[in-house]
Formats: sequence, C-alpha cells, structure tokens
Amino acid sequence: METEYKTVSGYAEASFIEKKSEFIGQICHVENSDQAVEFINSVKAKHRKARHNVYAYITRDGNTSRYSDDGEPQGTGGVPVLDVLRKEGLTDVCVVVTRYFGGILLGGGGLVRAYSHACKIAIDEAEKKLMCRCSRFEIGCDYALYGRLSYLMPEFEAKTVREDFADDVRLTVLVKDSFCDGFRAKLTDASNGKADIKEEKCLWEDFS
Repeated sequence: METEYKTVSGYAEASFIEKKSEFIGQICHVENSDQAVEFINSVKAKHRKARHNVYAYITRDGNTSRYSDDGEPQGTGGVPVLDVLRKEGLTDVCVVVTRYFGGILLGGGGLVRAYSHACKIAIDEAEKKLMCRCSRFEIGCDYALYGRLSYLMPEFEAKTVREDFADDVRLTVLVKDSFCDGFRAKLTDASNGKADIKEEKCLWEDFS
C-alpha cells in the first residue's frame, strides 16, 4: 500500500528565451483528469496567441498520465515534460509549457531540451509537498506528561499541529502510519493509561 507521495501546492510558473522563442512553464496541483483539463484550458485561453501549449499530467486518481505535443513534432514536447515529472517523482500535478514562436527552428533535440527545461524551472518555483498516510492524535494530558511527550515526538517523527495550554494541555499531532503503533504504545505507557487520546486514522497530510 502506498504510504507517501510528492506533489506541489497551488500554482507556479517560470519562463526563458531560447533563440527568440519564449517558453513559459506553468505547473498546478490537480487531483483528477477533470481538474487537469480545466487547468490546460485556462492556460490555452490565457495564451491564445501562442503557437503551442504542450502539456503533461499525472494523477493518483485512476493512476492516470496524459500528454500532448500540441502541434510540435511527435515526441518533442509532451513526452519530455512527462519524463521530467516522473524523474522528479511528482503526482497530482499538471504542467503546461506555452511557446511563443520566435521564427527560428530548434530541431528535435532543441525542442526536447527546451520543453524539459521549461518544466523543470516551473517545478523549481513550486512549493513542494510530501503527503504521507497518517493518523491525527488529539491528546489531553497534564503538564508533567507534556514534558515527557516532548521527548517522544522526534523519535516518532510526529508533526505538531496545535498546542493549547490551560489547566491541562491539549495537543494535536500527526504521526505517519509506520510509527502509529509504537507511538500509541509509548503514549499509553508514559501516561499510565491516563491521557485522553483520540485518534483519527487513514488521513493524508503534508509532512514536508
């Protein structure tokens, strides 16, 4: 079973000029083919005067991947963009590379390099997310136990979401699936079973 995957948050873009042609790499988080197509169409509408809007996307939903050369010679646009996404290990993403033709032909190899580069610089601009399958623990405890828990957190790579301090302490932490059993056992042992523990399982949260 898949326990983690890499994606991006929101939208980012970057551009460069190659032999008078402008290449604009645009990347967006999508979660299914419908969202990918919506993003592609929005880019095409924005860049109506561009010669090409090459794209590729990968989604976890249906384990889907698609690409288009959008009029460039076969294999010189969409495939290089898709290859970069795969090499970066990204999913739930769509990239559109817009080309404003500058009048100078780049040749097959030149196009592959240009579209690959446009995709890569867009990825570099994007905020990355490492999504992990996890549980959310809501913990109520006294201050003495809170002190002990502070030492437990790093051992289990727990991510603290919220801390409320009043008469007692209320904590919200995320723990990856692979650490949940051990964390739960240590937590129960450290509190002698007295801590108020609620667990919500089978979540996907950002651990980047």
